[in-house]
Amino acid sequence: IVALVFTLFQLLVKAEYTLNYGAEFIGNTSTGEFAPYFVSSNTHGIVSQKHSSLLRLDLYHAHEKGKRFSLGYGATVIGGYSSGTNYAYYSLEASGLTERKESPAPLWLQQFYVDARYRSLFLTVGLKEDGSNLLNDRLSSGDLTMSSNFRPMPGVRAGFNEPQDIPFINGWVQIAGEIGFYKQTDSRWLENHYNYRNQFITTDAWFNYKYCYFRTKPKMPFSVTIGMQATCQFGGIMNSYENGKLKSSVDMSPTAGTFMRSIFPAAGGGNVGDQNYKEGNHVGSWDVMGRYRFSNGSELKAYYQSPWEDGSSIGKLNGFDGLYGLEYKSAHETGLVTGAVVEYLDLMNQGGPIHWAPEDLPGTPLVGESTGADNYYNNYAYNGYQYYGMSIGSPVLKSPIYNTDGYMSFTDTRLRSVHFGVEGQPLSQLAYRVLFSYTKSWGTVFRPHSKPKNKTSVMVECVYELPCMPNLKFKGQLGLDRGNLFGNNFGALLSVSYNGLLKL
Repeated sequence: IVALVFTLFQLLVKAEYTLNYGAEFIGNTSTGEFAPYFVSSNTHGIVSQKHSSLLRLDLYHAHEKGKRFSLGYGATVIGGYSSGTNYAYYSLEASGLTERKESPAPLWLQQFYVDARYRSLFLTVGLKEDGSNLLNDRLSSGDLTMSSNFRPMPGVRAGFNEPQDIPFINGWVQIAGEIGFYKQTDSRWLENHYNYRNQFITTDAWFNYKYCYFRTKPKMPFSVTIGMQATCQFGGIMNSYENGKLKSSVDMSPTAGTFMRSIFPAAGGGNVGDQNYKEGNHVGSWDVMGRYRFSNGSELKAYYQSPWEDGSSIGKLNGFDGLYGLEYKSAHETGLVTGAVVEYLDLMNQGGPIHWAPEDLPGTPLVGESTGADNYYNNYAYNGYQYYGMSIGSPVLKSPIYNTDGYMSFTDTRLRSVHFGVEGQPLSQLAYRVLFSYTKSWGTVFRPHSKPKNKTSVMVECVYELPCMPNLKFKGQLGLDRGNLFGNNFGALLSVSYNGLLKL
């Protein structure tokens, strides 16, 4: 026994343990009420305000490759100054609307997670930044279901590390997927930004995400991925207001059955609408991608995401609606162009002939009424498909954080948009990225604009590494917005970051 203990002690002393660390200073300024569109979009909700001066500190341990079981973990803390924005709210004392200034917290925990992997499976607990499983988050306008546009939610998720071969078919089809439950912790943010005049506010909600993709043999030059993403906001407390006074309060606190119904939609819960239809706010997309690999290793991808809110759009009765995209990826890490994306987003239909109505009789012709319509990212019981004011899906649909009138839902979901993104590394120490988008919005199906609103946004980014110190990077961004959808805005962002490795 003494010999065994001594041997283990020798192994521990000789073992090498690594920790990655990083520090980044981020500063931005602009002429508008918020940071330019591309400066704030798809950045995990870090930068949103007109002026900010932030420090990001990272510490994490990466997975060890080649081991059956490995453990990774990490933490990210962000703090500093961010300017405030005036939001309207209804004051009973003043018998009308007044304003209060709101800004992000001076210090917050961006990431704090443990990530365990065994063979082909993973289990993650805590806060961890994530993004699209299908699209290029750096160049795309944003995934319609799960983008990189919002802060991480605390939760638990599990699934496959990467697509796995389905047995007995010689690797011709693979399966990928995951499922997770999360707690939305933005109740205080909603309470501080809501106008308390009309409509409603729902706090203490939960969130479920799952996806399942099938992919044909990736070693072949041509491969196809197809599947579905699905999410559900559920639980919480819904308070409705009318002319500044509380009209009703509905407790939708979840039960064990609620968690099951977030996976397999069914009627239930404490809300009358949920009892008549499906409990929770279900949002998702049908996804398909075709990838062709050229002989030199470069790839060309074509993809389509079809959004859905209920049975009509799941059954693809929402017409031409969806995100259409092409992506080019170079086989080389350096070059004038290493990646490019072209996308078109159309959300003008938003519905079909199948909608629930109280007097519908299943299996028979309509006898009483025909009501209802899809309204992407909005719901009658939840404050839109958002977290801390930022869209969980595509940021093209104007996030509620921009509603300075205190309206906590999406105001522009019926729209058309074109988007371009390109990046490259012409020199070993110099990289660039350029993003451009044009959007035209007609409002929503329930609250249309009298005249369409538009937005043109451009962002140019350069990243430079010091030749004598490659771990030190300087990043600069210039962002420009024009139009009456997001307003006219010009701004800049500068960041200085350093990343290193500790060996223990």
